[in-house]
Amino acid sequence: MNPSAASGKEGGVRVVVRGERRIPEKIRVLAAMDDADYSDLCTVTTGGTRRSAEEWARTVVERVAGARAQFVWRVILGLRLEPRSAPGCIGGWRIADRGEGWVRCEARSWGTTAHILCYVDDRQVSVAVFARFDRPLAAMVFAPVGFGHRLVIPAMLHRAVREEQRRGPHPD
Repeated sequence: MNPSAASGKEGGVRVVVRGERRIPEKIRVLAAMDDADYSDLCTVTTGGTRRSAEEWARTVVERVAGARAQFVWRVILGLRLEPRSAPGCIGGWRIADRGEGWVRCEARSWGTTAHILCYVDDRQVSVAVFARFDRPLAAMVFAPVGFGHRLVIPAMLHRAVREEQRRGPHPD
């Protein structure tokens, strides 16, 4: 994705969403997919967040992406996801690893291995997607999905920020 930015005011918090192909090393390492054929990253600057990476990932993957994304993941890409509310999963994606400020989810299909990484620090939330095409046909199936993903993820992150603001301060 070409670097792009969109910004606006969301409830008194300046929101800046950036998409880029060059993913910072700290995020690339956590994704644990050195041989990715596709990767993208979108970051929303919130001015401060007290939610965990898992809470942000649930907001983005379960609430904001919702049924449309489930259709794309399960039907078009053929990802073998668990039930949406399965323990140890976020929206059906298996939680593969987590640490301070990040969570990585994984899924596989007949021809693709995919990782979603949510990375949170004091001022921003980043969502990165990595995919490895295990069969040549998978790249052709994934191409329009990747294009669409790069178009919709900034809007999804904006919605996630609005939802988190509506939820109010994180309980301590």
